[in-house]
Amino acid sequence: MDLTFIIVVFAIGFIGSFLSGMLGVGGSIIKYPMLLYIPPLFGLVAFTAHEVSGISAVQVLFASIAGVWAYRKGGYLNKQLIIYMGGAILIGSLIGSYGSSFLSEQAVNVVYGILAVIAAVMMFVPKKKMDDVPLNDVTFNKPLAAILALIVGIASGIVGAAGGFLLVPIMLTVLHIPTRMTIATSLAVTFISSIGGSVGKLVTGQVDYWPAAIMIVASLLAAPLGAKVGKRMNTRILQVILAFLIAGTAIKIWIDILT
Repeated sequence: MDLTFIIVVFAIGFIGSFLSGMLGVGGSIIKYPMLLYIPPLFGLVAFTAHEVSGISAVQVLFASIAGVWAYRKGGYLNKQLIIYMGGAILIGSLIGSYGSSFLSEQAVNVVYGILAVIAAVMMFVPKKKMDDVPLNDVTFNKPLAAILALIVGIASGIVGAAGGFLLVPIMLTVLHIPTRMTIATSLAVTFISSIGGSVGKLVTGQVDYWPAAIMIVASLLAAPLGAKVGKRMNTRILQVILAFLIAGTAIKIWIDILT
């Protein structure tokens, strides 16, 4: 490891974790393509898709818990939603992360590309105006939340993402949860999901420890900062930023898969 390697990996972790805290995603939607494409631009050896998914899985664990800590006050964490979706997504992520070791590099990237497209489409679907509803009055379909979380867990476990970039559009569009509650609660569910994903990647030897350690340090610094910024931003702006971020990533991934 030279200084350039440390700086590049730290910068990727910092930027991704800042956006993670601000938008309520684990950060893999940003860090996955950055880890794949940015190191070679600086003359560094490219990570494989399996290495990227392993590093992302462990790093998201720390980015999400740091974001949750920043949102712990204010009533934004919906405990029932965390229990129903968290339990289901943990089971799914364990299944997906273990199963990913049997997939090829191309297959992992294809799964990631499909997830990004689904998330992007959902973010552009018109949403009910729920941000004016008192947080204590928010309700949701519990069986549907658990089923969707299980599916997200399996798919996201394969690519080393904790599924935050899918959970946010699901909570906003399908479950009709207010934006700020979605951001805070999805970080908590993402943390639970990343436990399963991290264990699966570690057990199957898919984690490169030094890059993961560098990104963990970046996460602990950047995620709380992002959460503070997210609390102050207009909710509509947050939704638009996330929508375009996911859409841009989906386009880039599919261009590389098809060329």
